[in-house]
Amino acid sequence: MLNRILVVLSLVLVTQLAVPMARAQDKPAVVLAGDVMVERSVEENGTTRTVLEAPTNVIPGDRLVFTTRYTNTLAELVEDFVITNPLPAAVVLLQDGDFDVSVDGGKTFGRFATMSVKLEDGADRPAELADVTHIRWTLARLAPGEQGQVRYFAAIR
Repeated sequence: MLNRILVVLSLVLVTQLAVPMARAQDKPAVVLAGDVMVERSVEENGTTRTVLEAPTNVIPGDRLVFTTRYTNTLAELVEDFVITNPLPAAVVLLQDGDFDVSVDGGKTFGRFATMSVKLEDGADRPAELADVTHIRWTLARLAPGEQGQVRYFAAIR
């Protein structure tokens, strides 16, 4: 089970790296690099602190931090750049954030508070964090050479 979870997490990171090309150039307009870390509490000298570690051994309930770093590699402004991260089926989103979400496999996006899920009987119910399948950020303006990161927190189901 652990190996399957790590493979899924690795596939998500590879998916994050698929970036549209800038015009007809071979070089991507914005380069993305993603990673996932697990939060652990470590006690040292009677003090507990939180550390981030590579997810080599995860169990249900472990808190994960997914980070996507971005860099505008062009010598010009990039506008309305979209980063979309699918959530692995093995994880559940832990909190709403400054991003849009999808609860239908990436077909539609909106703010979490506005999302609903269609039930088998045709009725709708408000979306829950466990319903989120994708997260999307839209970066309004990236100056030449600008770098930054976006992140979200999830837990192993």
